[in-house]
Amino acid sequence: MIKTILRTEHVTMQFGGVIAVNDLNIVVKEHEIIALIGPNGAGKTTAFNDVTGVYTPTKGKVFYTKKDGTEVDITGKKPSEIAKMGIARTFQNIRLFKDLTVYENVLIAKHLHLKSNFLSATFRLPGYKKEEEAMRADVEKLLKEVNLWDVRNEKASSLPYGKQRYLEIVRALATDPQLLLLDEPAAGMNPKETEELTDFIRKIRDQFSLTIFMIEHHMDLVMEISDRIYVLDFGTTIATGNPSAIQNNERVIKAYLGEDEDA
Repeated sequence: MIKTILRTEHVTMQFGGVIAVNDLNIVVKEHEIIALIGPNGAGKTTAFNDVTGVYTPTKGKVFYTKKDGTEVDITGKKPSEIAKMGIARTFQNIRLFKDLTVYENVLIAKHLHLKSNFLSATFRLPGYKKEEEAMRADVEKLLKEVNLWDVRNEKASSLPYGKQRYLEIVRALATDPQLLLLDEPAAGMNPKETEELTDFIRKIRDQFSLTIFMIEHHMDLVMEISDRIYVLDFGTTIATGNPSAIQNNERVIKAYLGEDEDA
């Protein structure tokens, strides 16, 4: 039986008199690629923030199934706690350490699971040195697997835009997630870069046994890669289904294109 990795129950997020997300019920199953789409201002990023602890929902619950199979309520937990459980995310606006190298950016992410304390790290005690060696070996392996090893010593800011997008995803992978949330990974990419990103997302899903939940405006990417799609409009879910069903859904078409004035 395929296990559920993430589910939300009646999640609502209200800011004053504005309801950004209204009664959101999402189910993400193991190894799926799920897309959350909708017009600008539909509440997509707010939903991501509810899942990752940036916001605590006004109402409702968020449940996550850890790698050991235990389902836990993560509603309102700190982002760092949620990340340690195995949920990683990227952001619409690239948040790399631009003056650090590719290698350093990924190495920093590995520190999420560091067990040594500050004292051990300061004095480079044997326990810390052993952990550091293991982290560096992991970073080398990861960068080779995603074809970024050759640019490991380049500053993040010197990479082409598309490579910076890749690096942000790889940095998230370095935290050893089970669930990866991608917030508009193709933003700013040209058609060729978007096509390559589509292949890359598929590859890492399979290679790292990931479940992927993404927000994306590039419909070609969404329709090509998604197992299922949820559509939000003004914070409310107006459709769910596979890509074919969503493409032919009248409510979705109206949300994106607007009502015909003569209708």
